[in-house]
Amino acid sequence: MFELNEVPSDGNDLRGAFACFPSGVVAVCAELDGLPLGLTVSTFVPVSLDPPLVSFCVQNSSRTWPRLVAAGRLGVSLLGTGQQRTARALAARTGDRFRDIDVHRGHGAAVFIDGASAWIEGSIDAEVPGGDHTVVLLRIHRLATRAEVEPLVFHGSRFRRLHA
Repeated sequence: MFELNEVPSDGNDLRGAFACFPSGVVAVCAELDGLPLGLTVSTFVPVSLDPPLVSFCVQNSSRTWPRLVAAGRLGVSLLGTGQQRTARALAARTGDRFRDIDVHRGHGAAVFIDGASAWIEGSIDAEVPGGDHTVVLLRIHRLATRAEVEPLVFHGSRFRRLHA
C-alpha cells in the first residue's frame, strides 16, 4: 500500500512524481527578424481531431515565448532519439541555440528542426494561464511524419529511448 502526502511548498516531491511519467520532447520554433528562435517543451499533448489541436506548456518566466507569440505560424518538431543535444541547446538560457542545427522553413514564420520524427505547423488558438506555466492550444494547419525516426522521450529527469 502507499500513503499520500501533502504537496510540499518547495515542489521537490511534485517534480519527482512528474518525472514518473514519460513525455515526448518537442521544439517550438519560428523565424523572427531573419533569425530562427525556439524553445524546448516536454509537455506536449494531442488535444482534438476536429478541430485539429495540440497543446504544450511554456514557463511564464520564458523570455523566448513572448517573442514567438508574435510569429503567427509556429513550427513544432517532435524530436528524435538522436537529438538530445538539440533539445538541450533549445532549452539553454544563453548562447546560440541554433548553432549546428539544421532547420527548414515552413509557411509564414514557421521553422522546423531537421531529423525530427514529426513536424506540425500551426497557429495559436488559445493561451490559458496554468500556475507557473501557460497552456498553449495550437491549431494544426499542416503536418508530416517520419515513422522510422524513434521519438526522444524525457522520463526520470533524463532523455531516454523507447524499447520494444
